Amino acid sequence: MQSRSTGLVPLGYVGIGGRGPEDVVTDERGRVLTGVEDGRILRLDGIADPGRTRVQVLAETGGRPLGLELLPDGDLLVCDARMGLLRCATKDGTVRVLADSVDGEPLRFCSNLVALTDGTICFTVSSRSHPLEQWIGDLVEHSGTGRLLRLAPGSETPEVLLEGLQFANGLAASADASFLAVAETGRRRLTRYWLTGPNAGTSEPFVEDLPGMPDNMWRGPDGLMWVALAGPRVAPLDVLHRMGPGARRTAARIAVRAPFRPQGFAGVVAVDDTGRIVHDLTRRRSGFRMVTSACVADGRLVLGSLWERGVAVCELPDVAR
Repeated sequence: MQSRSTGLVPLGYVGIGGRGPEDVVTDERGRVLTGVEDGRILRLDGIADPGRTRVQVLAETGGRPLGLELLPDGDLLVCDARMGLLRCATKDGTVRVLADSVDGEPLRFCSNLVALTDGTICFTVSSRSHPLEQWIGDLVEHSGTGRLLRLAPGSETPEVLLEGLQFANGLAASADASFLAVAETGRRRLTRYWLTGPNAGTSEPFVEDLPGMPDNMWRGPDGLMWVALAGPRVAPLDVLHRMGPGARRTAARIAVRAPFRPQGFAGVVAVDDTGRIVHDLTRRRSGFRMVTSACVADGRLVLGSLWERGVAVCELPDVAR
């Protein structure tokens, strides 16, 4: 794989009056939408001028919104870690549950999603063993209980497409919708799931050995999949993952009780549909930590975070490839 590696160049910070803008997406007017810890969905207008950005509350889910996907009619699909798969009307704030169970099991820890042109919604569940509040326990235990699901148009019952994923997270479709790229945070890789063609219904590694732990993904108008890196590679974690399940479960119980503070690392990679890393952007001593999402808005690279109380605005790298 060929790549262009540069550092993230920060331009500003936008406080949003809430913690944990976990996913960021942009609309056709360059406004950024995000969900925060207290359940609110926010819209940020004027992101190019961080000092004058306006923050508007669009809806409240009653849970913990994570992944977002804007629909052509302006409505917003939401993966809510507590409520399931939701649809929010951005005009009046109405929230509707699309699915809240799978085969009789409550749908929890929905992570990220993508809407296909035929109305199908594909989305991930990061873990069936640990709730969002104990996400670090799943990464340590390496439970392999992540899933890729599909909700057909008009259905209320999701279908399981793929199981055994290591902390299934971000999701993006290829430009021709022939496959989905799924971020496996616990494996530091993107996995390809074929939707069409002779390999439909099968999966394979797409991009391996990423320089950090992949989180949310967003396909930009440049045709690239922008992948946030929530943290750097942790060598002791790689060693632990090679140990037996008993040792991993013990380590996980310790991890969820220990105080967590993210490292001063920020990272984003941009990948094309062949799996080539076009941009590899990192900052090792960043004041903005735990980058869980990235999108392009108004000529800027905007970063979200499960940890911070706002979004970061950075310089967009040269888009020439």
